[in-house]
Amino acid sequence: MDLAFLTPLCDRPGPWASVYVDTSRYCGSTAEDQTLEALGVQRALAAAGADEATCHAARMAVDELRHAREPVGRAFFAAAGEVVLDPPLSAPPPGTSAHWAPVPHTAPLLDLAADNPVCLVAYLDRRGADFEVRSSLGESAAGTVSVRRATADGPPAQDTWGTWGTWGTWEREAGEIARALVVRQAEIRADLVVLVGDEQECAVVRDRLPGVLDGRVVRARHGAGSRLLDAELERTRTGHAAQRAARGEELFASARGRDDAAVEGVPALVEAAREHRIAELLVRPGGPDAHREVWVGDAPDQVAVRRGDAAALGVAEPVPARADDALLRCAAASGASALSVTSAGPSGGLGALLRRPAG
Repeated sequence: MDLAFLTPLCDRPGPWASVYVDTSRYCGSTAEDQTLEALGVQRALAAAGADEATCHAARMAVDELRHAREPVGRAFFAAAGEVVLDPPLSAPPPGTSAHWAPVPHTAPLLDLAADNPVCLVAYLDRRGADFEVRSSLGESAAGTVSVRRATADGPPAQDTWGTWGTWGTWEREAGEIARALVVRQAEIRADLVVLVGDEQECAVVRDRLPGVLDGRVVRARHGAGSRLLDAELERTRTGHAAQRAARGEELFASARGRDDAAVEGVPALVEAAREHRIAELLVRPGGPDAHREVWVGDAPDQVAVRRGDAAALGVAEPVPARADDALLRCAAASGASALSVTSAGPSGGLGALLRRPAG
């Protein structure tokens, strides 16, 4: 999971209200039921010690879901009377819940929102390409690129478009599409790129994509007019998520025991997090280390195993927090990613692949 979307949670101090709402049940509920659920969130936060303004902000956010189309669920993270982040979920949480803690309770997102690869689909033909974004939230257009056609006098006239190969070479025209595709992929941070079109056209474009996209680009077996394409794209998205999780576990297993490549256990992870050496944080939900207590300050990298160690970092009033949430906050602030793993992952439930040393 790319943690960049969590950055707003790293820039301000807590404590935080973290609310997970299961909207999959809304279809059979009344407006009164949903209002009562919002009131329940407010009361749960108040009982946990949250300030009145934050309790009210969380209640209003949950209540507003009555007017939104959220087929699965949504999370809300609020502090100091303001909802700072409200990511949609791709899997329903086990009921609606509310948490009040020094750092945002983001660990559930690894399972509730992680299996949501963003897919950039490029529909190719000899006029150019149409781009589309697909995710668990649906699909949306993402622009068009056309290839130029020649006039009788040679170079293309302004605003004229045509078929591949009428001027220059296929390589040049495919290069235009490839460059536009790379820009779109970077803009939307797509996890996967799917090329839809003739085998030869797709091959020419794919050959001109940079190596950084290796492993992320596939060609659809069905064409744009096929009724089977939608199902194929969805299988491709879910399959990519499963492959990524398996690849992360394999990398961790091969790097295990090499202190410069991977670490596991809370003490080693805390040290790596403070030094911004985590490349990808691996979390096994329910692992004993995930619930272990660490001590934190307002800054994401102010995290320590013992209260005295936190004070030595300059934290005036260290507070306890869950290890998984504290490490996720630190990972997000340093540009790392995270992955939910199975029992094949770190023995205590928390581990990390490390960045290679500079130079």
